[in-house]
Amino acid sequence: MGGPGILGKEERFGVAPRFCLWDRGRPEGPQATHGISDLVCASPVGGSARTPLLTCLRRVPPRPQWDLVCTSRWKVPLEQTTHLLGWTLGSTTAGLACDRFGRRSTFVVSLVLAVPLGLGVTLAVNFVMVLVARLLFGAALAGAFLSLYVARLELCDPPHRLGVTMVAGFFWIAGELLLPGLAVLCRDWRVLQGAVTMILALLAACWWCPALLLESPRWLLATQQLERSRKTLQALAESSGPGSNNGSCHQESFLAELESLSEGSPQPRYHAVCEIFGTRVIWKNSVILGFTAFIGSGIRHCFTRNLNPHLPHFFSSYFVLVGTEAAACLFICLTAERFGRRAVLLLCTILTGISSLLLLALTQYLLDLIVLTLSVVGVTASHAVTMLSIFFASEVLPTVVRGAGLGLIMGASFVGKAAAPITALLPAPRGVRLLRHPGRPQHHAAAREPGPQPAPVPAGWREPAPA
Repeated sequence: MGGPGILGKEERFGVAPRFCLWDRGRPEGPQATHGISDLVCASPVGGSARTPLLTCLRRVPPRPQWDLVCTSRWKVPLEQTTHLLGWTLGSTTAGLACDRFGRRSTFVVSLVLAVPLGLGVTLAVNFVMVLVARLLFGAALAGAFLSLYVARLELCDPPHRLGVTMVAGFFWIAGELLLPGLAVLCRDWRVLQGAVTMILALLAACWWCPALLLESPRWLLATQQLERSRKTLQALAESSGPGSNNGSCHQESFLAELESLSEGSPQPRYHAVCEIFGTRVIWKNSVILGFTAFIGSGIRHCFTRNLNPHLPHFFSSYFVLVGTEAAACLFICLTAERFGRRAVLLLCTILTGISSLLLLALTQYLLDLIVLTLSVVGVTASHAVTMLSIFFASEVLPTVVRGAGLGLIMGASFVGKAAAPITALLPAPRGVRLLRHPGRPQHHAAAREPGPQPAPVPAGWREPAPA
């Protein structure tokens, strides 16, 4: 989130540069004002690259700022982890709201709440405000994502659920591919956050119309809201156009039956997610799928750390990771319907485990190309494990508790993702440190850490015989 500083390297100007969360930074300390009129601006903030630094600093409006480097570099992973924990909180809360108030209502409310929270991130004046706003903003986005996922799933008939979900996944990946271009156009993180918020506001204005997103008729029928389900099904039948005579007769008889059942004004019946523990098969499958989603998301950072030495530039590593996500989505489309969810999930889990073990034990002995290949395979397989675990769980869970159960499983996957920014602060493994210095000879002596050397053995000295 922090851009390059106004000043160049420290030894070039003789001052200590300060990197800020926004703006371009400015020098600090007693040296900041000594000879500053002779310095030049290394980044064209308001003029050419040879603009005097005092002129350049005058053009930068005074704003609150805070460091993100050196002793304050822990703030970056803290902000990322807080945002992902917000997704965890939002998934759990929105799942409960989906089963109690409906899928469409939860989606619209989450989308509306995301707009002021996004503006709060844009207008944050200190780091604590950024953390709180990003936490709540992530929760609102998670609520919109989960409710739309469940509503889309229940509006489809079972044979087409996988295809529709994967097509939606490709749209998500297309958004990830467009995001760097939007960031380049905005050039400031506040402008980028404001642009994303305006897009969410436009979506909230469009999706407010009930005709664009109807309430799930499956959830309405399962909770015995017969009158609302009759109106929803009638709207779906009218929007689908005229059909055959047999289909029209069947629709009319079904709607008439719902109308007769709703005359007694039955009370809606809601269910708690704890009720799945009464069904042994469902809760066991849910626990297993939640664990695989957590592992698939948490282990991904182990592979991306091995990609960093080979892809030092941000955009190259970003597009490679998005490409692996697209490859995982395509792989699920081609195999899950033909070979079954369980078999494909087992295969992807095995590939993830084998790649992780080989990289953990043999990184310093393998060629760079093999390490890169194993890392790409591991990232792709872990993406497939997470996506397929969430989709499999959505099919296993019953309609009345699908939102809460799926929210818990998605929350587990985001907890796994939240661990990645924290581990980025830890020192890299020995094999990864060796890869970051390709000029060093790659053998055991080079891989050892420097330490005290043994004293030289005098000439003619012999090992004493054991007593």
